Amino acid sequence: MAAAVPAVGKEKPTKKVLVNNSKNGKTPLFNSVVAYGNLVFIAGVGYHEAGDIKVHTKGVLDQIQQELEKAGSSMDKVLKCNVYLADLKDYAGMNEVFQGRFGTEPPVRTTIAAAGVPGNSLVEIDVIAYI
Repeated sequence: MAAAVPAVGKEKPTKKVLVNNSKNGKTPLFNSVVAYGNLVFIAGVGYHEAGDIKVHTKGVLDQIQQELEKAGSSMDKVLKCNVYLADLKDYAGMNEVFQGRFGTEPPVRTTIAAAGVPGNSLVEIDVIAYI
């Protein structure tokens, strides 16, 4: 079977690092926001201030919204969302804040309890969105 060949006149998508996590000129372990073609990938975002699950969820979603807008996207263009809860008992409170934040057609979502969410955040969320 022959390899797929791009159509004439169509540009091959490229990877663009939108938020580089390098420190002191060293190659980072990962970057926080990367675009590829018309998709944007945002690494897990946590909230590291005092508050309950509702405060943390709102803080995380606000940060994600800011990054999406910088990338030329928006909350209603999120296709996939992964939610990591430090404790599954916070599921209802997270859902209460999550409801409606992605427009009338929310993304597909996976929600799990994850031991050791970094930085004492009660929730961490990562997304894939369309630009």
